Amino acid sequence: MSDKTPSASKPQPAGARRRFLKGATATAATAGALGFPMIAKGQTGPISMRWPATWPAKDIFHEYANDFAKKVNDMTGGDLKIEVLPAGAVVPAFGLLDAVSKGTLDGGHGVLVYHYGKQNALALWGSGPAFGMDANMLLAWHKYGGGKDLLTKLYASIGANVVSFPYGPMPTQPLGWFKKPVTKIEDFKGLKFRTVGISIDVFTALGAAVNALPGGEIVPAMDRGLLDAAEFNNATSDRLLGFTDVSKTCMLQSYHQNAEQFEIMFNKTKYDALPSKMRAIIENAVEAASADMSWKAVDRYSKDYAEMAAGGIKFYKTPDSVLQRQLTGYDTAAAKKGEGNALFKEIEASQKAFAARAVKWDLDTNVSRRMAFNHYFARASGGKKKA
Repeated sequence: MSDKTPSASKPQPAGARRRFLKGATATAATAGALGFPMIAKGQTGPISMRWPATWPAKDIFHEYANDFAKKVNDMTGGDLKIEVLPAGAVVPAFGLLDAVSKGTLDGGHGVLVYHYGKQNALALWGSGPAFGMDANMLLAWHKYGGGKDLLTKLYASIGANVVSFPYGPMPTQPLGWFKKPVTKIEDFKGLKFRTVGISIDVFTALGAAVNALPGGEIVPAMDRGLLDAAEFNNATSDRLLGFTDVSKTCMLQSYHQNAEQFEIMFNKTKYDALPSKMRAIIENAVEAASADMSWKAVDRYSKDYAEMAAGGIKFYKTPDSVLQRQLTGYDTAAAKKGEGNALFKEIEASQKAFAARAVKWDLDTNVSRRMAFNHYFARASGGKKKA
């Protein structure tokens, strides 16, 4: 749909205008035309918010957005009601940050890397190897290792009037869907490939011709031959979005996005105007939704993985040579992104310090599950799996 929205029939009174980014007057009029609430201090009665997810309505990610909204709606007893809209209902998926910052939207559900074009350092929240951390560890760094303050500082540096809540640790994402198995680095040469964030630079370094597309546009592009291969996220999303209709080969394990998480975002002016009790409910609902999402993911992703394998989809482990080249490619890309970007370097240094401690503890402490799996299931499943 078009990015343009109708203007209001009459302007907002001067005393009622809020402080937004540049161009706030026109945006406030747009918000009024679309019916988005202008929350006022002392407001009585239920508060309604309409905000989009950046996912197609059929994707499990849209379901996660609805899960969070339901928690808030239930916990506030209807005093705050969040209505989730599908991607493109008001603005394109990659336009979420601007729309929320300006107040055109009250909030939204997406991933930080979708705002990568605004500030490269946003890629450090999930687009890359995260120095060995998984997504739950990266969220631990965000809450307890300084990431929250750094993200606030980052958004302020680009004039974004938002409150951000990273949540929902994602499992390691597949390398992607291909026409045939990837066996060596040279298989990427000239390959028309979809990814986002700093992974664009990583796969470009591998020789691919990269195109960044929102989730809902990937399979149609593959079907029309505009893409040779693509990655999105997980077994359930990939299946629901139709990857199995355009490819029968999926490469598992990758460092390009092995620690990504979702982002719940609110317009800061509107969020700050909420009663303190309501803000506390939102913050706790974020953490409840984060845990619930991670549990639901284990259940749903494993079911869809098993059903796709039974239906003829071939899964292969990404070769170690490709994984190693991803790491060196990421290092080169990150070094370039850090040139002249002090905030990128500051966030990177903070993550490295946390990872050096947390990942060592994790690797030294937690037993590998492979031995136990093989002990109980390998013989019943006919031997060692490909992935």
